[in-house]
Amino acid sequence: MSTLEQMYQQVILDHAKRPVGHGLVDFPADHGHLAGESHQVNPTCGDEVTLRVDVTPEGTVGGVSWEGQGCSISQASVSVMTSLVEGAPLAEVARLDGLFHDLMSSRGKGLDDDAAEDALGDATAFTGVSQYPARIKCALLGWAALKDSLARSGALATS
Repeated sequence: MSTLEQMYQQVILDHAKRPVGHGLVDFPADHGHLAGESHQVNPTCGDEVTLRVDVTPEGTVGGVSWEGQGCSISQASVSVMTSLVEGAPLAEVARLDGLFHDLMSSRGKGLDDDAAEDALGDATAFTGVSQYPARIKCALLGWAALKDSLARSGALATS
């Protein structure tokens, strides 16, 4: 195993053991804030995540909280995603979502764009996961929950 693969595995294991945003928080939908929640299940393997999002009146992600169960890939992915999108404008969240989906379609090759990989930060650790079609859904579960939460909050209609 290469040094890069070992580093990627370590990032995933670290986020699975010490997840960012774990523990559901009630985000109040007041003072112009929008809140949404989504529960997503991967029927293939049984991974689950319930995710809540807070959107500020300025159109940025004010907070993400979640609870879930499943493999280290699904849990680490939602943790990495949380750290990426908190504080980000909705347009940037949409861009990151697209980049991560592109990464998951790369079949282990990664992205040809260094700036895109830099934007994804720790999420590039999931490059190896994209070689395994059965595991791609695990990595995308939290992203699906985020997108659905944003839609349920009404934030996507206003952005």
